[in-house]
Amino acid sequence: MLHADAYNFDAALGKDTQRLIGHVKMKQDSTLFMSDSAYLNDKKRDFDAFGQVHININDTLNLYGDRLHYNGKTRIAELFGHVVLQDDKAKLSTEHLVYNRVNHIASYDVGGTIVSDSNILTSKRALYNTETKIFHFKKDVVLTNPDQVTHADTLIYNTNNKTAYFRGPTVIKGSQSTIRCVNGWYDTENDISKLKDRPIIESDGQKLIADSLEYNNRTTFGRAFGRVQVIDTQHSMIVEGRVGEMWDKKGLTYVTDSAMAISYDRTDSLFIHADTLWVFFDAKRKAKKMLAYHGVRFYRTDLQGKCDSMSYVMNDSSLRLYTKPVIWSGKNQLSADSMRLSIHNNQIDSLSLFNHSIIVSRDSTTSFNQIAGRLMIGYFRQNRIYQMNVDGNAQSIYWVRDDKHRLIGVNKAEASNMLIRISNNEIRAINYKEKPTETMYLEKELTKEERYLKDFKWLVKLRPISKDDIFRK
Repeated sequence: MLHADAYNFDAALGKDTQRLIGHVKMKQDSTLFMSDSAYLNDKKRDFDAFGQVHININDTLNLYGDRLHYNGKTRIAELFGHVVLQDDKAKLSTEHLVYNRVNHIASYDVGGTIVSDSNILTSKRALYNTETKIFHFKKDVVLTNPDQVTHADTLIYNTNNKTAYFRGPTVIKGSQSTIRCVNGWYDTENDISKLKDRPIIESDGQKLIADSLEYNNRTTFGRAFGRVQVIDTQHSMIVEGRVGEMWDKKGLTYVTDSAMAISYDRTDSLFIHADTLWVFFDAKRKAKKMLAYHGVRFYRTDLQGKCDSMSYVMNDSSLRLYTKPVIWSGKNQLSADSMRLSIHNNQIDSLSLFNHSIIVSRDSTTSFNQIAGRLMIGYFRQNRIYQMNVDGNAQSIYWVRDDKHRLIGVNKAEASNMLIRISNNEIRAINYKEKPTETMYLEKELTKEERYLKDFKWLVKLRPISKDDIFRK
């Protein structure tokens, strides 16, 4: 005991207990204890202090409360009522706090609040190591800062580097997005997070999932690794891959390494593979365009194709195919310099072929029906092509057969325009318009070269046969 304004003995308190009153000041080792009054038991080496309790551990660590019980043998202090722990890194407030001077750990289990710079943390239970400056929070944990609010089951917060570590189900809500994870960390000072174990980032119709994510909230740049999925529920599209990067301010995301886009509806899905898939977003994080670069292959039950690159515009639901595109629909192979595929209500509406356009279908093992022209427009019903219009330099070679599939002859025709009618994926009729010329030949009258149009190529070996086959090079 260093000081008290008065002290006396009260038998009711016990024969070894002294009552200290007024400006009480006591010391053990280098720690000072101050209060308005106290009961000191010299034999047990403990005391109870009341009113304006203040424990000074060192120059930077102080504890305050309304009441204190201190065990001098175990060096454990238990504070009650308006408890505050203050050091150079944080301020802790609670109604009940236990502080162990041996291991330097403070703990509470009745709820508490920690303020560290611009971060406010609350939880039901917590441990704080005053040496390492690390908090361990448990149950109903909430971390609030100017950028976002984090709700967690278990959270470790290092006041030195201002980093929060998540252990267990965690939800981070920002102004633009919500993050869900079970493992990871968030640097509150630099606004950088790294999340593991399949975290999810959600924002107004968009969802990003991966094995792990890195994100800088200031630059809005992030990276995703392992089983990456970008899900756009508004446009019924999923983009997958093994590596992804995103620039939110630019509204740009790309996915590579086994990249695949899936456009789905109630009946079927279109699977698209390319070396790299780029997705562009508007200011409201709505997907507006997707670009697929190099080695594009796609598969749908009723439509397959390949090209070098592709664009998909969400507003008008159109696919544009570039550099030697080929599409297969049933028995028909369609190719051109470029193509445009329009989709309406998740159904294929029309297909336009530009320059060196040609449709090929196998007639037999050695013969092929062919139609070519400058511009072709195909129309679909229930995702099946039923009509083709050929505009400019229309040519055809058609193997005419009777009802028993016996060859009648080979019809070769030219016209400015043609109208082709298709049923069950087979050409049923060809109508020639504007100055047609048409000749029927016997098969033996045609040389091998005369049986094919200029741009003829039979590319069936390149046709994807399943959604997994789109990854075949």
